[in-house]
Amino acid sequence: MLTAAAPTLYFLVASILTGGGETVEGFVTAVSSECPGWAIYDRVYFPAYSVIGFPLLATDGAPLVVLGFAGWWLSVRKGRLRLGGIIGRSVAVVLLVRYLPEFLLPTLDAALGPACRQQWGPPGLFDSLVGWGLYDSLPPLLILLAVRAPRRGFVRRGPVARTAAAVLTVAAVVLLPTASAAAGRVSTARELGCAGYGDGTVTGLTTAERLFLCAVRGHGLPTDPSYGSGVEEWDEVTDEVVLAQGRHLCALATRHGGDIDARAVQEAPEASLAVKLASLCPAVAGARQAEEDRQQAESDAYVAGKEKVCAALPRHRPEIRPVRQRRATMWTEFWTIDGWEDGYEGSAPDLVRNLVGSDRGALAIWAADEVGHACVTVESYTRRPPVETRGWEEVVEVAYESPTGSLELVDGYGQRLTGLTTRGPGSYRVRVHLRGRELVTQVPDPPDGAVRILVEVFPGRAKKTVVYK
Repeated sequence: MLTAAAPTLYFLVASILTGGGETVEGFVTAVSSECPGWAIYDRVYFPAYSVIGFPLLATDGAPLVVLGFAGWWLSVRKGRLRLGGIIGRSVAVVLLVRYLPEFLLPTLDAALGPACRQQWGPPGLFDSLVGWGLYDSLPPLLILLAVRAPRRGFVRRGPVARTAAAVLTVAAVVLLPTASAAAGRVSTARELGCAGYGDGTVTGLTTAERLFLCAVRGHGLPTDPSYGSGVEEWDEVTDEVVLAQGRHLCALATRHGGDIDARAVQEAPEASLAVKLASLCPAVAGARQAEEDRQQAESDAYVAGKEKVCAALPRHRPEIRPVRQRRATMWTEFWTIDGWEDGYEGSAPDLVRNLVGSDRGALAIWAADEVGHACVTVESYTRRPPVETRGWEEVVEVAYESPTGSLELVDGYGQRLTGLTTRGPGSYRVRVHLRGRELVTQVPDPPDGAVRILVEVFPGRAKKTVVYK
């Protein structure tokens, strides 16, 4: 009874001596049907918790030991030694069924390999489970020894043997609870040297492990897709636990070709770590790079197809020769393509007739129904070109003041058409011609090259906006 109650008494005394404080170490269990020990524990012991929590089994079964001892003692007093033995053995069997699997099941999984051993948590916790399973099996073994049928006379051991047995028992009682509460390290961003900052004083970690811990705690590299955000509820978990769960998740993802969206990965208890797994898991990093390459190739092919259509369109034939004429397929995600000069980037002038707007050093031209592309031709002149309205649905001319003479059009992909102004800083007129607006706003999937834009830039001091069509 004392052996069963000793751990509870130890923690009670320790709590009183430390002011009632308590440190709790948590871990996330990754369930896998491939590991028999954990499968049995999951299917039998989890559902049986209501029974396991019965008061007689509290304090490692000490109340049941007391009750069994009382039954045995009364049976012996009445001369019914056989009944006393049955009561004692029954108590021992109940305790063995309750506690022995806590040693046998994790030991079985550990014998099958590292992946199954990791089901039971990090090494420190695994050792604690096995140790406590052995310790909790000691009281029922002592009961079996106590009620066994005597075969010979009792031989009293000498003082040396008794002292050694007492020392070993006390050592087991004291050391096992201490080992079960082993503290783990939660390294800071500075200690890990995250993103190139800090001293990187943590030892025993590979570069991949450092990067993974940094990413989980929200201190990863800017190349991380979720840069600047850690994984909720994992940022304060110890290094050892985070890495153990990350390796297990990596093993699951590797079995599925590095796909973190695989069902087995997403259903794992530690699945929230998947978004940060690439730095730790080569299979995930390779799969992510392959997906990025595929998406980039798909995007390049899409853009190339649209550019091919625009390039195949007939060139605009101006009535007078421009200083320069340039064509491009320009893209936007926010309705307009923009014109800026050095030092005036970011300005967004209001549009006239929802087509063109200008401010000092800034220009905006409607190009798509929010997201899309347009086939753009830009012509720069030293004098005013004749007005053309035939073949165009909209034609609007606005004043533009150039502070530096470096106006250029820029699209959403960063493509630029430069050299729009021909006489340096000064006053200009910008005439924009458009066709295809109705087509892209009314048809869900308009044909390539539906929107065509002609922009003519020439010197002029007039300030009035003119709507030709």
